[in-house]
Formats: sequence, structure tokens, C-alpha cells
Amino acid sequence: MTREQYLKNLTVPQGPVDVVLDTDTYNEIDDQFALSYLIRSGEKLHTKAVYAAPFFNENSTSPGDGMERSYQEIRKLFALLGLSEADIPVFRGSQDYLADEKTPQPSPAADDLVRRAASYSPEHPLYVVAIGAITNVASALLLDPSIAEKIVLVWLGGNAWHHHTEREFNMGQDIAAARIVMSCGAPFVQLPCIGVVDSFTVSKPELEYWFCDKNPLADYLARNTIAAADAYAAGKAWTRVIWDVTAVAWLLNDEDRFLCSRLVNTRLPNYDHSYGEQDPTLLSRYVYKVRRDALLNDLIEKLTK
Repeated sequence: MTREQYLKNLTVPQGPVDVVLDTDTYNEIDDQFALSYLIRSGEKLHTKAVYAAPFFNENSTSPGDGMERSYQEIRKLFALLGLSEADIPVFRGSQDYLADEKTPQPSPAADDLVRRAASYSPEHPLYVVAIGAITNVASALLLDPSIAEKIVLVWLGGNAWHHHTEREFNMGQDIAAARIVMSCGAPFVQLPCIGVVDSFTVSKPELEYWFCDKNPLADYLARNTIAAADAYAAGKAWTRVIWDVTAVAWLLNDEDRFLCSRLVNTRLPNYDHSYGEQDPTLLSRYVYKVRRDALLNDLIEKLTK
């Protein structure tokens, strides 16, 4: 890939593009918003496949169980969106995280990404939006490094460089995978979590006013979020971060209407959850601001129509 093309692929795409989404959908309530937003942005974003990503926390018994629960949640959302796997295929991802930076975790998702990306090119890339541990994508790159020139990676992972700790759920689950995708040579867009996209929040009154009872999808998303937040807020005021939406928003970010970003020399994560020094050989795009109200209004419009 020429440097000119590489830099072009680090800008917001113009016109319709093909997209795959890698998501730990059952992890919390924001992936559901992101997947729905992607599907409802079909005039520009053509979703070609959805991959279930592994995760391990209080909502799962293992990374593989988290992946399976995510797979089933994707299918539930498809029903609310009026879709079936005949419309958009859904693939199970890895059962576990990478053991090292050389050995892939086999999965139907990784195999599909290798096969699917092969038909694209630097001039017409496949956009890979990832909003969980990035094991599936890293595995595909280990299986076939040549696909790096045929994809653009958009990942919500890691925290802001200025934040006091770099320990973040998506990146911290599989640092080996993060290091692979960030250094593979594919155009890479990073949306840091704490310190940047954690500003994209929604409150209970907003959910009740804008989403509840508008349609089955919007109602499910709102009530699922309210139930999750009320479980820990115990009757107090709260806002809930729905940060995964911002990764999809990058592809819709004409004229910086939703996000502000800059070109940077990439900082790879270390295994102690810190960032390394900036690498002058790796250029990526770093999102540093969310235009919250503009993005929330677009989300409301698309999910409640």
C-alpha cells in the first residue's frame, strides 16, 4: 500500500463501505446500541458479518462462555431488527484469548475474516469495527498477515494517553491481540475509553423520553439499560456510558460532526497495562473528543424511526 493510500484510509470513508462488527454483545448494555446503530445506518454502512467476541467478567463463566452468550444476544437483536442470519451471517469467535503473539485462536469468526478480507484491496478496504477484546481480529491477522493491506481497523480499546491508568477492559483482556492489531500495518483508528469516549453517556430520563415505547428495539435497549443501571444506582441519579456506539460513529463522521481526531505515532500497550513510547514507524488515528449531543441525536433518530 502506498503512503498516500494509507493516509487516505485513516480518514473517514466517503460513500458506502462494507463493514464487519466484532462485538462482546452480552458484556454490558452498550454493544446492543452499537450493533443496532450500525444496522440502522445501512445507507452508508453495509454490514457483511457480525462476530461474537470472547469476554470474561461477572456476566460470564469464561471467555468462551462470554462469546457464546454474545452470539445468542446478537441473534436476539437480529430478531428485534427484523433480520435473520440469511440477511447477515453471524459467526462464533474465539473460546479463549491469545496465549502469545504468534499463535492464533481458531474460530469461525477468524476464518471468515480471512476469507472475506481477501476479496478487498487498499483502494476498496473492508472496515473492521471492533468493540471488545480483539482476539478474533488478531487471530485472522496471524492466520493471513496479507489481509492487513485490505482492511481498516477501528477499535474501541485502551484508555486515553493522559489517563492515570491504562488498565482497560477490552485491551486488558488480551494485550497480545492488541499489540498484534496495532502493529500489523493495517490503517488503525483507536477510540480510547476512559478519558475520551466515556463522555458519551445517556441518562434515565433521556432513555424514557426518547426511546421507551417507540418501537420494540428502542424499548428493549432503553429498558435493558435502565434495569442494569438501577441495579447498582439504588434509586440515585445516574448516567450510563454507551461508548461502543462511538466506534460505529467514526465511519459516519463526515466533517467531524461526531468525533475529533488526530494522526499520531502509535503507542503499543505493554503487558503491565502501561503504554510504550510512541513508535515513529507506526502512524494511526487517535480520537480525542466526542460531540455528545450531535451523536446522541443521530442515534435517537435512527433507532426510533
